[in-house]
Amino acid sequence: MRAREWSLLVLLSVLWGGSFFFAKLAIGELRPFTVVFARVAMAALALNLMLSLTGRSLFRQGTPWATFVVMGLLNNMVPFSLIFWGQTQIASGLASILNATTPLFTLVVAHLLTRDEKINAAKAIALLFGFAGVVLLVGPNVLVGDDFSFMGQIACLGAALSYAFAGVYGRRFQIMGVRPMQAAAGQVTTSAVLILPIMLVVDRPWELAGPPSMTVWAALVGLALLSTALAYVLYFRILAAAGATNLLLVTFLIPVTAILLGAGFLGEHLELRHYAGMALIGLGLAAIDGRIAARLRAAK
Repeated sequence: MRAREWSLLVLLSVLWGGSFFFAKLAIGELRPFTVVFARVAMAALALNLMLSLTGRSLFRQGTPWATFVVMGLLNNMVPFSLIFWGQTQIASGLASILNATTPLFTLVVAHLLTRDEKINAAKAIALLFGFAGVVLLVGPNVLVGDDFSFMGQIACLGAALSYAFAGVYGRRFQIMGVRPMQAAAGQVTTSAVLILPIMLVVDRPWELAGPPSMTVWAALVGLALLSTALAYVLYFRILAAAGATNLLLVTFLIPVTAILLGAGFLGEHLELRHYAGMALIGLGLAAIDGRIAARLRAAK
């Protein structure tokens, strides 16, 4: 990648890493489904406005709404809900580490559901490292029956699995000729519609003791406009310029931002085993990426 792509990749990791920080601030006063709705609704408004300004509105004949509904469920509504609830139980930095298992889950889902992305030896090694990292992260809490942090970690792993299904399902957009920006706008638009009734029934936001603070409003704006709308624009730009393999590198960088923000502004502290687990997951991701192995072979 050129310096420009590297700069965009680092910026994207900061935006996505920051989403865990913004969410932690928001769920301090709001319930998880309310935060999910605010994130996707504001992002939908921003992305649809961008589409309208370029003459590519979603609201015309032939829009694949059924596909957007499935993608919205898998890529937004389900994982956002699980992560935000999980962050009510665990630190934002730990949530970001668990989220980094998404490519590992994608290996398994793609192996089961596709014909051209089967698990080979390198991918099997990646899964072993990644699984060891998850066991190290979650393992001790399994023995504590009343420890909700265990359920919070399982929720974040469930979100990573949902992202994996979304990654495989989303391949059809290219076949259908749906442009990346339209796919992004379509999924957050349908997510907002789907989560609205759930948020109203479960969270009942009108029962809040008072209106959200300015800090929470700022967090919601950052979550929606920076970590969702702008992040999607960068995501698809990097994908077009550098390819999916290079884009995978963002997974290495997201926990760095989340951990630094959590430690610097939220007073969060991770245990040594969390960093060890992250290192094992990182080794798994490096095995998937293949860059290090290729350079070692070239150096011989």
